[in-house]
Amino acid sequence: MSTPQAIESLLTETRVFEPSQAFRARSKTVHCPDMATYRALYQRSMQDPAGFWAEMASHYSWSKPWSKVLEWECPDAKWFVGATTNISVNCIDRQIDAGLGDQVAIIWEGEPSTNDAGGHEVRRLTYADLKREVCTFANGLKSLGVKRGDVVTLYMGMVPELAIAMLACARIGAAHSVIFGGFAASAIVDRVQDANSSVIVTCDGAWRRGQVVPLKANVDEAVSRLTGVRHVVCLHRCGNDIKWNGGRDICWHDLVKGQSHECAPEAMDSEDLLFLLYTSGSTGKPKGIRHTIGGYMVFTATTARYTFNLVPGENQVFFCTADIGWVTGHSYVVYGILPNRVPTVMYEGAPNFPKEDRFWEMVERHKITHFYTAPTAIRAFMKWGDEHPKKHDLSSLIVLGTVGEPINPEAWIWYHEKIGSSHCPIVDTMWQTETGGHIITPLPGCTPTVPGSCTLPFFGIDAAIVNEQGEELPPNQGGLLVIRKPWPAMLRGIHGDRARYIETYWSKVPGMYVAGDGARRDERGYFWIMGRIDDVINVSGHRLGTMEVESALVSHDAVVEAAVVGMPHEIKGTGIAAFVTLAPTHQGVTGDALRKALCEHVTKEIGAIARPDMIRFTGALPKTRSGKIMRRLLRDIAAGKESSQDTTTLEDFSLLAKLRETDE
Repeated sequence: MSTPQAIESLLTETRVFEPSQAFRARSKTVHCPDMATYRALYQRSMQDPAGFWAEMASHYSWSKPWSKVLEWECPDAKWFVGATTNISVNCIDRQIDAGLGDQVAIIWEGEPSTNDAGGHEVRRLTYADLKREVCTFANGLKSLGVKRGDVVTLYMGMVPELAIAMLACARIGAAHSVIFGGFAASAIVDRVQDANSSVIVTCDGAWRRGQVVPLKANVDEAVSRLTGVRHVVCLHRCGNDIKWNGGRDICWHDLVKGQSHECAPEAMDSEDLLFLLYTSGSTGKPKGIRHTIGGYMVFTATTARYTFNLVPGENQVFFCTADIGWVTGHSYVVYGILPNRVPTVMYEGAPNFPKEDRFWEMVERHKITHFYTAPTAIRAFMKWGDEHPKKHDLSSLIVLGTVGEPINPEAWIWYHEKIGSSHCPIVDTMWQTETGGHIITPLPGCTPTVPGSCTLPFFGIDAAIVNEQGEELPPNQGGLLVIRKPWPAMLRGIHGDRARYIETYWSKVPGMYVAGDGARRDERGYFWIMGRIDDVINVSGHRLGTMEVESALVSHDAVVEAAVVGMPHEIKGTGIAAFVTLAPTHQGVTGDALRKALCEHVTKEIGAIARPDMIRFTGALPKTRSGKIMRRLLRDIAAGKESSQDTTTLEDFSLLAKLRETDE
């Protein structure tokens, strides 16, 4: 892994958006109303982390108090030492005990049917409903022999039962390992083996763009290659034909039939395992990231409250578009939102089925106030055209958020103007599976925002840009993004691989957590993510971050999305290859003239050193089902070689063949 300690940062952004007065006028409560408040809270979280996080933790229910807030011996942290709690209690029972059990906890919308003449399958679960469903399934799991400390694998579509299964596991002290429903059987095998799961919960299928994703068939194939799987619990969702193993397979509804509606929550130690979540890289087996209960619970709920300004009783409705198979869904569909007593929206299917206005239709229908999605989705919305959001009343929106990767400034502006009507704050959140929750983010009503910058660290996050020696770098010099102090939701290791945990996150700069991103910090202290360390391009001795070149391309009217990678170059050593998706107004307008115009545009925006050596036009970019561009595959294509990379997360395999062809 190369070190971007001298990444050149040449792309500049001068537009600054002060906190929205419209937001302040609409919000009765603003948790962090100005920068003076932010600075005071941040300073306290740095100088007195024990006192600060004890105060944050006091918002939640604990069955036994902690003896000490933090024990830290790098790289191992223990938060709320000796305390016991149960996260399902804080998500559900705490609201019911306050007499609020009839309030809506989850709003779920199934994939609309093309034959449904405008009808929509919607379920609204109150906290009382959720407790009943969680307890009956928890009792069902116990009847299968699932006990405290076991790991239950969940491989399901985006149905309420996925959240119910997670909370049921947490209630009885079993950890869960959610596998994204877009993964194939081989990915299931790897993750089940590593977690040593004996129970898998799945669905017969999941709806996506009118087609059934064969979840149960994938599980059957995986189990045929596994030993030790005793039970497969299957929720019947799609009614597709499935094979049934009577000695192993159990219908969800049969499992919960007759079970008690009450299940006493286990008093779990703060440092007991809550879940495993596997992340995959370009090499090596997936990493099982370990998250424990107490610190994760406090941090995710606190970040959700401040980052999105969540306020119970203000008729807020929160919609995070992420699949629960990813950490964003864990933290900001389920565990961070439910304790804040704001309804959380789940949806099944794709954002462009049956039409490209599906999300905006949902915003209008459910009066959604908070919308949290990925930059790749925003660029897709841009490509589909402004007419789709224009059809709908989006006036309920109060806060917009982005997650998953840095957002190009022009995509930020489009989001701000076309979706937020120029009055909704945009919180550009930077974090990872490993961090558990937001580590760098603006706060609405407080932070002046700059398109493309995730701005300032969240409370308790001692983030810095350093070189390999751990020395902090001056403004606008690219280096390694690190965190120098522990935070409550930090990962507690890689499951079963202590050496890999230390090597991956703690060996690059001893004593500091290395996020794996190249970044810079500008004169006002704002952070700019410049790309993954492995995505840095060394062009004629100049080290360039791919994100800045991509942003320059997207700022051209013809481009809605771009991916930039390095390619072999006989003179420069490494050249710049750009894969570009065009705006609707330029569809079909390819050729050398447009390539030349785009190259000149990049030269103008950044400089001649960043001028692409190759531009390929493509209708779409290879992405994971979570929407992340698979740049490692593009590097192989740009180099003209067959890829040996893992493609299990790739959504559309046909794209690879198309990209290897010469574009028209």
